[in-house]
Amino acid sequence: MKTQKTLGIWMDHSTANLIDLDAKKNKPSITSKFSSDIKEDALNRSESLMHNKRQQMNEDFYEKIGFEILKYNQVLLFGPTNAKVELYNYLNKDLHFKDIKIDIESADNITDNEQVAFVKKHFKLS
Repeated sequence: MKTQKTLGIWMDHSTANLIDLDAKKNKPSITSKFSSDIKEDALNRSESLMHNKRQQMNEDFYEKIGFEILKYNQVLLFGPTNAKVELYNYLNKDLHFKDIKIDIESADNITDNEQVAFVKKHFKLS
């Protein structure tokens, strides 16, 4: 039987913290390029441009996260915003992710240690 590789991802629309409990060191966070400065600049031009820019940068953000997810069998997406659901829907459109079990849970803004504990608890129970 194949070894189960698990990954927890605490995320909001600006940051994704990747938590691999088996890794020797923490994976770096992935950060969205859609900052408040870019939002303000695009919004000054037009609201439509701002929405298009956000969508384009969110797709880039989700693509980077998806690249990391491909290395795992089970993934937990958790965090305070609906970014986790948006990522889940984005991944569901791609057949590369069809054999990866992806769970979604709500979580508040929590510390790094609490994020690790949350992932440990989730995968211990599943």
